[in-house]
Amino acid sequence: MAMKKFINDPDNLVNELLAGFVLAHANKVALAGNKLVVRTHPKAASKVAVVTLGGSGHEPALSGFVGEGMLDISVPGEIFAAPGPPRVFEALKLAHRDAGVLLVVLNHEGDVMTAGIAMEMAEKEGYKVKQVLTHDDISVPSRQDPRDRRGLVGCFPVIKVAGAAAEQGKSLDECLAIAERMERNMATLAVAVTGATHPSTGSVIAEVPEADMIVGMGQHGEAGGGQQPLKSADETAAIMIDALCNDLGAKAGDRLLVMINGVGSTTLMEQYLVLNGVKKALDAKGIVLARAIAGEFLTVQEMGGFQMFAAKMDDELLALWDAPCNTPALVVK
Repeated sequence: MAMKKFINDPDNLVNELLAGFVLAHANKVALAGNKLVVRTHPKAASKVAVVTLGGSGHEPALSGFVGEGMLDISVPGEIFAAPGPPRVFEALKLAHRDAGVLLVVLNHEGDVMTAGIAMEMAEKEGYKVKQVLTHDDISVPSRQDPRDRRGLVGCFPVIKVAGAAAEQGKSLDECLAIAERMERNMATLAVAVTGATHPSTGSVIAEVPEADMIVGMGQHGEAGGGQQPLKSADETAAIMIDALCNDLGAKAGDRLLVMINGVGSTTLMEQYLVLNGVKKALDAKGIVLARAIAGEFLTVQEMGGFQMFAAKMDDELLALWDAPCNTPALVVK
């Protein structure tokens, strides 16, 4: 059954979404050029710019990460669709500076193709641009060959630490190295209990049997292999954190950042219950929960479930995670 949604013309949905978004956060973000979301108060041109791209419909991601200490520009596509290369090139041109630009890309076919073409266009113009690709979804098992691993909410911590490094005046190579270190040391696993619909059409994207949950569901309801009876918060937390720790090779004494990312209709109450279950499971392993966060950062309309993210942290990554930022999706003082 199609969900009830307050929309106007489906063909104009993203334009109106962005207009409302910048109205709500006018002190942090604005629109520039062809639907580019930029900082209201740009950072100094002597510092590295951080840019990303991705489909709309996942609010607050990705444009909600624009602001002090995180992104300089976000290039939003249509609902669940990558923007075209010309608009990404426009963003790279707008961000161009001697310090260089770091482009953060989630590993989805359309995003990767778009970014690749835009990078080629920028390089032909002599722009100094480097790219980091996030592929944190462990439902595809191979860590040695992560090309098939989808980009999930892991883009958020990568943007946070890279953006903090850029704000501190680190070089492009330093920002890239920090982003890549974060990317290598992180993993995400998603669980779904209900599917989502496409807001423009009302069509169902994915369905989950009433009494079941699916561990390993993709960002837009792509198939996951872990269909099983619905478990309690603690049981689900244990299943997922065990898988994440195994993937990361986490051992007693390691320090983890853990994020519970609600994907649409799962309440904060449930997210906090799951996070508490994670702490119990980590305590039993002797692993330190160094930082924890819960909330909606990258959603999939009204999908029920959450993404659990974990990353092994060192002193520098923790300091960058804790560094100040001021964006629609996250404020750290």
